[in-house]
Amino acid sequence: MRLAGFARLFGVLAATLLAPAAIAQTYTPPQHDRDGWPGIVSGNSQSQRTASLDRGPELQRGRPARWSLAEHRRLTRALAAIQPQRKGVVDVYVIAIALDSDPVFGRETREAGKVLSRRYGATGRTIVLAGSTGAAPSELPLGSMESLNLALARVAEVMDPKEDVLVLYSTSHGAQIGIAYHDGDEGFGLLTPKRFAEVLDELGIKRRVLILSACYSGIFVPALASPDTALFTAASDSRPSFGCMAENDWTFFGDAMINHGLRKPQPLRAAADEAHGLITDWESGAGLQPSNPQISYGANVDSWLKPLETRMPKVATQPVGKPAVEALKR
Repeated sequence: MRLAGFARLFGVLAATLLAPAAIAQTYTPPQHDRDGWPGIVSGNSQSQRTASLDRGPELQRGRPARWSLAEHRRLTRALAAIQPQRKGVVDVYVIAIALDSDPVFGRETREAGKVLSRRYGATGRTIVLAGSTGAAPSELPLGSMESLNLALARVAEVMDPKEDVLVLYSTSHGAQIGIAYHDGDEGFGLLTPKRFAEVLDELGIKRRVLILSACYSGIFVPALASPDTALFTAASDSRPSFGCMAENDWTFFGDAMINHGLRKPQPLRAAADEAHGLITDWESGAGLQPSNPQISYGANVDSWLKPLETRMPKVATQPVGKPAVEALKR
């Protein structure tokens, strides 16, 4: 009996002592030569460049070390301030992000964060990532590929994906491959539809309202559409949108969707319809080719959105800033 007991004890000790070694043997460090350097230069094939861009490249250059530390601290404080969800309550988490440093996007994003937070009762659960308004350096964490990923990961960490909702507003310049991240001469990157879908799927964020203001943003519809996604884009996959001059307060889409439609106690679909009508009037009045904003509205969205919208403030707020269409007169 004593011998059998000793054997069992020896087995337990051996397993305990050898476990770390076994784990260490199965770990493979990052490999440098698996994919080579990012294939984004002209010497690579189109397929290589596309595959590389779909990984969401980001480049920072010439950033002062103290600036980087201060930016890190701003973002850390903002992420730590996001409150956890309340069990049994459908909480909304709002992310408003400007991925370009042109001041129009900084101004638009700040106001979008206010409008969406008020509409969905997201005080304490809203994060705004944006550059300067043009008057002074930004007091906020900046929008970038990294800050977007970290904000999404933090929201996923504190939300209950079975009952809570992400509302995301992004504004920037766009191209027919994705939304551009561009901060002065220091920050560059690209968010493609494939990469954005991968991040959301990895984090398990299913219930989502995604509002994307950028030229050609309709390219995101096939990748992001799902039964629990309400997706609104400023343009189709083949058209630019308008109003993104740096001196503006709003882009056409931001002015119509955020500054008009979503300020009112009306359903999300009605707000989008109002925005589409305004944009059509503004573009036709200026002789512009239609941007054709897109809507993808999942079959399950109403089941969780309608109860949320019964909690909306019953009184509209007034539009702020210079109307985007005034830029055409200038």
